[in-house]
Amino acid sequence: MAAPNPKQQRKARIVLDGLFDRPDTVCVIHYSCESFYERPEGRSPRITSIAVRRLDSAQTTSFSIHQLAEIRKVTFEQIKQQYDALEREMLRQFFDHLRTNKDMKYLHWNMRDSNYGFQAIEHRIRVLRGDESELHIVDNKDKFDLPRLLRDIYGPDYIGHPRLTRLLAKNNIKARDFLAGADEANAFEKQDYAALHLSTLRKADVIANIAFLAYDKKLKTDTPWRAMHGGRIIGILTWLGEHPLFSVGMAAVGALSLALAVVFRFWP
Repeated sequence: MAAPNPKQQRKARIVLDGLFDRPDTVCVIHYSCESFYERPEGRSPRITSIAVRRLDSAQTTSFSIHQLAEIRKVTFEQIKQQYDALEREMLRQFFDHLRTNKDMKYLHWNMRDSNYGFQAIEHRIRVLRGDESELHIVDNKDKFDLPRLLRDIYGPDYIGHPRLTRLLAKNNIKARDFLAGADEANAFEKQDYAALHLSTLRKADVIANIAFLAYDKKLKTDTPWRAMHGGRIIGILTWLGEHPLFSVGMAAVGALSLALAVVFRFWP
């Protein structure tokens, strides 16, 4: 198994530590959508729900088609016919939320491109003929992809695919209402918007839990201890260097050495 690159590992640790040093400025974001496979016409997938979870308080703001339909007095049977209007309104509310919280950073799971990510959400409101003024673009420097951080910290083979599902099992994280990708696609086809919404909320929650375990250095992965620490000898030295008793001992040895050097320097 390939060991993590020490330089990338240190950088990723610094980034993750920085996010948890100021959790009040960080949100975990996730969304669910129509399946983006089997689309020969190239149409972008409809978005069903979005969850934005505060890292510090776990308070979650959500946006969903079925809840908006309930507010607008649209019956379940009418949702499919009015999906464009409902989706546009949902996305408008989402971008209003981003604009109101414009100084936040966003921790996400693979939301990297126009297929699935911030760009995909922006594209959908354009498709739905939303006004450009309704958009709020999150700067790339404020987006943090947790799987890439985990890869840098634990190495490229830290867990098998699908990674999120396997990490949950590996760390014994119970995820009620969690739907895998294929199950989400099936739920959309069945118009089970409530299940999609609950899954989106749950995924935002477990992404935050996984991030915290990684920050706390308690996340279990498939990476062996030896590979994680760059070899047995380097790993032992690293462990000793990080151990508080060893640090105290080395400080004491250093102070004693300095004292002896001064004594012998001025000894008659």
